[in-house]
Amino acid sequence: MPAILPILVIALTNLVAAFLFLYGLRRMSSPVTAPSGIFVAGIGMVAAIAVSFLYGFTASAATQPYLMTNMALAVVALLLGGGAAWWSGRKVAMTDMPQMVALYNGMGGGAAGAIAAVELFGGRTTGVTEIIVTLVGALIGAISLSGSLIAWAKLQGVINKPWRIASQQILNGVVMALTIAAGAYLAVVLVTGPSPFIPTTVLIIVFFALALAFGVLMTLPIGGADMPVVISIYNAFTGLAVGLEGFVLQNPALMIAGMVVGAAGLLLTMLMAKAMNRSIANVVFTNFGDAAPTQAQGDIKGSLKPTEASDAAIFMRYASKVIIIPGYGLAVAQGQQKLFDFVKLLQANGVSVKFAIHPVAGRMPGQMDVLLAEAGVPYDMIFQLDDINEDFASTDVALVIGANDVVNPAARTDKSSPIFGMPILNADQAKQVYVVKRGTGKGYAGIVNTLFYGDNCEMVYGDAEDVLVKMIEAVRGLGKAAA
Repeated sequence: MPAILPILVIALTNLVAAFLFLYGLRRMSSPVTAPSGIFVAGIGMVAAIAVSFLYGFTASAATQPYLMTNMALAVVALLLGGGAAWWSGRKVAMTDMPQMVALYNGMGGGAAGAIAAVELFGGRTTGVTEIIVTLVGALIGAISLSGSLIAWAKLQGVINKPWRIASQQILNGVVMALTIAAGAYLAVVLVTGPSPFIPTTVLIIVFFALALAFGVLMTLPIGGADMPVVISIYNAFTGLAVGLEGFVLQNPALMIAGMVVGAAGLLLTMLMAKAMNRSIANVVFTNFGDAAPTQAQGDIKGSLKPTEASDAAIFMRYASKVIIIPGYGLAVAQGQQKLFDFVKLLQANGVSVKFAIHPVAGRMPGQMDVLLAEAGVPYDMIFQLDDINEDFASTDVALVIGANDVVNPAARTDKSSPIFGMPILNADQAKQVYVVKRGTGKGYAGIVNTLFYGDNCEMVYGDAEDVLVKMIEAVRGLGKAAA
């Protein structure tokens, strides 16, 4: 009976933690309340972790000799992991945020896989349902771990281009079939008894090895332009794996948090795939995102027309409406603060300024929104694609900073383009377009942007922050009224 009180406290705390997860997620639906939502969800996670130490009071006599050692190891792991996460979270640059998200997401999948491994190697799971759920969670968690690590390597530049081999899809299908077969045979062995052919331990190792290999093979061929969708897919995978392992452990906090993360990740993936006018299967099983052959340079009408940053700035100073489209190049240059300084100068002179965000801008879902929020841009100035696209036709200037594929008119006109059919921001419909770009190279998807050759488009070459400094100086140089 003395174990009843700790179990009751654990159960109640887990329910409270689950409520905090849900409430925190609800607040994350708005940029205004998102910071407090993250804080609330964090409190729930801390409570769930802290109360787990009460399981020590329910330990059986056989495990008592190892209790203090296990507790000490858990504390050391929390200190090391928490310290590393705190340090890296404070030091990471905005441009490296996608890599960090991919890495931490992989760690979540790996944790779920590790829980499954402990259950399987320890022979703790005996029921048919529990065994199947454990194996499914192990499969998804292992795929999420290895796939997220490959995604991190691609974003970090360790892997600079997709790695493909002949009959890649056939190989992936064979590996997946072998993984499922190994898992099914393992489930039979765990239910009926040891296999006379292969030791159970070897079967478990083979199952995990195949699952990890599939995650690698699935992610290696995917091109860079699809990385935001890939990160979202693996986020959903990790949540689902955590939820399944929570079911095995009968932990409501893990179950609810995992299912919520999985559902949110799946919804985000579907929304992003819709924003690209493609199916999830098309993202995973095709070569989009590679430097695929596109229009030859000579086939493109028009020419690139360079202009000075000061000339572009003065033109915007006397415009009525300006729409700014930020992209990953702005994040690389860390120019978001200078951009907002420039925007405030324009507003002081009566210019209407809005920001237009494409759902897959940057290399991580929501990266541009976070970038602008970091600079203090008011939320009512930030508009998503569907809410602002009709405004471009009546806009004097569209300023594109570091974006490329999300404003490429080839998505509307070139049926041979890999991005054909993808909804884009209608920057080309503005009366004048200025594109701030470091060079004349192609975008992240390796596709020539026909916008740059339009009659109404001029190129401002240079690092985004340096260009914005020149624009600020040009407007201020017009006199006190402009400053």
